[in-house]
Amino acid sequence: MTAWAGVSAYGDPAGVRALVDQALAALPDSARLIEPANRVVLKPNWVKEHDERHPGPGQWEHVVTHPVVIEAVARWVATRLHGRGSITICDAPQTDSSFATLRKYCGLDDLVARCRADYPGVEFEVLDLRPEEWTAVDGVTVARTPLPGDPRGHTRVCLNEASEFVGYSGEGRLYGASYDLAETNTLHHGTRHEYLLCRTPMDADVFINLPKLKTHKKVGLTCALKNLVGINANKNWLPHHTEGTPETGGDQFPAATTKARLEGAWMGTAKRWLKHRPRISRLFVPVKKVGRLVFGDTRRVVRSGNWHGNDTCWRMVLDLNKCLFFFDGRGERRVRPIRYLAVVDGIIGGEGNGPMSPDPKPCGVILAGTHPVAVDCVAATLMGFDWERLRLLRNSFAMRALNFVPFSASAIEVVSNHPAWQGPLSGITAPFHFRPHFGWVGAIEKQPGALAA
Repeated sequence: MTAWAGVSAYGDPAGVRALVDQALAALPDSARLIEPANRVVLKPNWVKEHDERHPGPGQWEHVVTHPVVIEAVARWVATRLHGRGSITICDAPQTDSSFATLRKYCGLDDLVARCRADYPGVEFEVLDLRPEEWTAVDGVTVARTPLPGDPRGHTRVCLNEASEFVGYSGEGRLYGASYDLAETNTLHHGTRHEYLLCRTPMDADVFINLPKLKTHKKVGLTCALKNLVGINANKNWLPHHTEGTPETGGDQFPAATTKARLEGAWMGTAKRWLKHRPRISRLFVPVKKVGRLVFGDTRRVVRSGNWHGNDTCWRMVLDLNKCLFFFDGRGERRVRPIRYLAVVDGIIGGEGNGPMSPDPKPCGVILAGTHPVAVDCVAATLMGFDWERLRLLRNSFAMRALNFVPFSASAIEVVSNHPAWQGPLSGITAPFHFRPHFGWVGAIEKQPGALAA
């Protein structure tokens, strides 16, 4: 894979495009990924339209994949389609985010218009893959608006015995994305493990992952692997944490304190009562504010599996990648492998309380690779983390079924214009020293002396 440095900000679109082109040109076999008439999907990280702490038009560059990077990759692809084929830019952002606002802030309509004008014959479209958008007040869902979703529909993928959840001790207590715990646990029970995925990305000839280089509260970092959460048609099918504390086999809270027990019982009752009642949920908003005063703010207190002991979320992320690599848009085993590329926007990354309220981390780098695990191992190392201390990455090399990683970590090689990043993964020096999410501090950083300054 490649790591190319050279642009310090997004205000130089030509410089960003040159950086992307250089990183891709240095990547072996990248020229053979795209063929005329291909259906190509570009999957950015559009998790939220702004930093959750500071809503507004100037607070998104460190949160989402920047449109300058998206356009650079779209143009690289369009040139190789030779006037035939399609490029679909799509994502399923966090359910309570505004796609209309994101579209406006990122100038997506102008982006598509420029590409259509310069590459006649190539079809361009932007899609919000979500089936519904939620309205939230202070983190409480109070309304749900139906959306068209993926125009090509969705498909049910049954991993079943091949899931990373088989044999998991948290069975029956998995929490997804809404208050309906029964739905999540019905779909992940015993050897039944199912996901509902959007057909547009699953049916692509070429899938190009465009993640943001950021920290993440549940898996440590969000890069190529974690970005697949955005190809789902129902996020409640995705287990994010296990209710309870480690003493009871859960990872919702890090310890069985009195506060944790009280909060767990209180929230459990609230979730059961509010399930399928978004309008009544408005009554819960002031109650939640009182709860924040008693139990602490989530930006400072570990809850909801937002810590290094989360033993749930990494399993879901690896399962999603198994779905993409082994199944097609009909939910059947692939006859031909999907062609895959990841281009990481690390020009301005996000550190601290990622993925939705990180602090900007200027890095000026573009990473590119043809396998998500290789990309994420290099990304973690450049962030100053020890990839072997991240469950998501460590367990990527130990999958017992449908293993999509046909190499060892020692086989990962980096090509770069930065001398300190050339060669094997183990030899990378001069990292950026990202600050982890506070629930991960002290658990994933490279040990002192292991990396050169």
